[in-house]
Amino acid sequence: MTDADQSSFSRRTEAVRAALVAAGHPDTVRVVPGGAATAAEAAAALGCEVGAIANSLIFLADGAPLLVLSSGRHRVDTAGLAERLGHCRISRATPDDVVAATGQVIGGVSPVGHPSALRTVIDESLRDYPDLYAAAGTHDTLFRTDFDALVALTGAAIVRTSA
Repeated sequence: MTDADQSSFSRRTEAVRAALVAAGHPDTVRVVPGGAATAAEAAAALGCEVGAIANSLIFLADGAPLLVLSSGRHRVDTAGLAERLGHCRISRATPDDVVAATGQVIGGVSPVGHPSALRTVIDESLRDYPDLYAAAGTHDTLFRTDFDALVALTGAAIVRTSA
């Protein structure tokens, strides 16, 4: 991962950086040369465990966007998550739904920097890692954070998102 001149960041990444700074979080956004659209690619680029990658996934819960922050080592159990959230109907969002909710595209969705606040849940297993890495609005940018900061940044409810 490399430091980059701020002028090289996209509009999407600038929105993430602005959200981080506004929340008092350090600006830890960095460029991943060649990109990292998957948790495995990000972990390989960073030299960390795939579980330390905080995936930002958009689902629809009873038709409304739901941001799920999950560990890169797990798949989201939508049936279990629906039960834990009060028996709502959860389905995967379409690429158009993702852009409408976040202003970002799949592979680069960040936990922050969206046009409006999203209902958010975070996988409790992310607590297992002292440092977490999340997309910063594009497939080739990431930022470093930790569990408590990510909860504070997003207002996420802490739940188990995997089986």
